[in-house]
Amino acid sequence: MSQSFDVVVIGAGPGGYIAAIRAAQLGFSTACIEGWRNPKGEMALGGTCLNVGCIPSKALLQSSENVEQVEHKFADHGISVSGVKVDIAKMQARKDGIVGKMTKGIEFLFKKNKVTWVKGFGKFVSGGDTYTIEVTDAGKVVDTITAKHVIIATGSKARHLPGIAVDNVNICDNEGALALPAVPKRLGVIGAGVIGLELGSVWRRLGTEVTILEAMPSFLAVTDEAIQKEAWKVFTKEQGLNIKLGVKIDKVTTKKTGITIDYTDDKGLAQKLDCDKLIVSVGRVPNTDGLGASNVGLKVSERGFIEVDDHCATNLPNVYAIGDVVRGPMLAHKAEDEGVAVAERIAGQQPHIDFNTIPWIIYTSPEIAWVGKSEQQCKAEGIAVKTGSFPFMANGRALGQGEAGGFVKIVADANTDRILGGHVIHAHASELIQELVTAMEFKAASEDIARIVHGHPTLSEAVKEAALAVDKRTLNM
Repeated sequence: MSQSFDVVVIGAGPGGYIAAIRAAQLGFSTACIEGWRNPKGEMALGGTCLNVGCIPSKALLQSSENVEQVEHKFADHGISVSGVKVDIAKMQARKDGIVGKMTKGIEFLFKKNKVTWVKGFGKFVSGGDTYTIEVTDAGKVVDTITAKHVIIATGSKARHLPGIAVDNVNICDNEGALALPAVPKRLGVIGAGVIGLELGSVWRRLGTEVTILEAMPSFLAVTDEAIQKEAWKVFTKEQGLNIKLGVKIDKVTTKKTGITIDYTDDKGLAQKLDCDKLIVSVGRVPNTDGLGASNVGLKVSERGFIEVDDHCATNLPNVYAIGDVVRGPMLAHKAEDEGVAVAERIAGQQPHIDFNTIPWIIYTSPEIAWVGKSEQQCKAEGIAVKTGSFPFMANGRALGQGEAGGFVKIVADANTDRILGGHVIHAHASELIQELVTAMEFKAASEDIARIVHGHPTLSEAVKEAALAVDKRTLNM
């Protein structure tokens, strides 16, 4: 069987399925190739993010946060609760139900926009005026597709460490960590990045003793230093996450009684950690194996990333790559906007993405979100800045909600007052950061936010007060 299309997208994660829908909206005959199978063996759209990443992790984070609220925080509201029972199987079933609903939602969107879902995995066979892509499933060729334009959106997979065999039963990556059938008594996590902190937080709230081993000597080095200090205090002293920095993993041994991690600490001393389950969360690597890049001369770096220009164009005519397989942050929303931009560029439009205004979010409790530059980045680049911060402990809505921890920080150019970065640590940081993203996209100054009327009482007033603080004129501190 052979089919021909104007645009073919390889991969149906957030970047891929959005790119396919936008291409179809622009009038192109469009196909999207995807062969992911869920635990039931059914093919599903949505990629890693929807199936074993962003969406299921947020579902479990919310469930575990509800447990935390009932057990430890409702008492402050005068609500006493006893006999709390946690049904992990039901919690997991809820998560799976959400994932299933959303994957079916993408199928509906494909039908609505007349996108053809070609089931299997795509591999370049030949190029020229058109590209031929072979589609396989379970090692067998099931289809052959030709297209004038190709968008590669094959995403990424968990990076594993040499000598540590991930079986997603005892030693897990993100996929196995989201499917544990019971609460382990002791959980080890290798990596204190976004995924490690989020997954560690889920199981800590449910009663697990969590130890996180991090190779870097500093904690959350990509964030602003003020955020680092606050997050370290909250996660270690208040929540009890045992985070060890500057660690070198020497050996991991699986026994009938559990798992032993031999490691060297930041002082050079040999240490051991015994746990019941281990999560390996040391980053992700691009999915370019099996793409057939060499068959068409597609340039791929030594690290497996597809080389692209500022507009996501590869070295091949009419071939683009987006999302986790190209330079830049591995973020679903970045992939989505790249997908839209590429589809529109194929249609002759001139879209633009400002990579300086892409928000980053860690969905711990409190959440951590930031956009643009940190204060230390500006200093390193020789940019004179002025900053303003405002704590939620002085915000009436935050106090009323029992969520008075954290703060908002704004970094502005000392000469022009233009906002260069925004940083939030709070229970609702993921929502609050968007005001600063929008402001930066429109090249706003801190004074612009300071002079905008914000509703009262709202959490967003803390953003306004931080902007006022840049000019040293807060009204509620």
